[in-house]
Amino acid sequence: MAIMITDECINCGACEPECPNTAIYEGGIEWTWGGGTNLKEVVLPDGTVVDANEKQEPLSDEFYYIVSDKCTECIGFHEEPQCAAVCPVDCCVDDPDRRETEEELLAKKKFMHGE
Repeated sequence: MAIMITDECINCGACEPECPNTAIYEGGIEWTWGGGTNLKEVVLPDGTVVDANEKQEPLSDEFYYIVSDKCTECIGFHEEPQCAAVCPVDCCVDDPDRRETEEELLAKKKFMHGE
């Protein structure tokens, strides 16, 4: 499953530089598919093609947030999610709404990084 940041976040920012997929953003900051990946464009589930550098709306205006579709739980990079490892308040937790197998996470890594 992907990782999520709970509303217990103290906005310290320790998690953001640890993410190998650049899936973590400060509250209120727009995100892109291309940031931290090799993606040039993304085909969304509805068939829409999006330029990977096109800015997307923030998922939170208040706290740091994780773009679930970019989160691989650090599979293929580290043995554990680095955001959770460095979070001083343990607010980087498994997202119960985003369950993914190790194979799915590795496929996501391969898709984003072209490996």
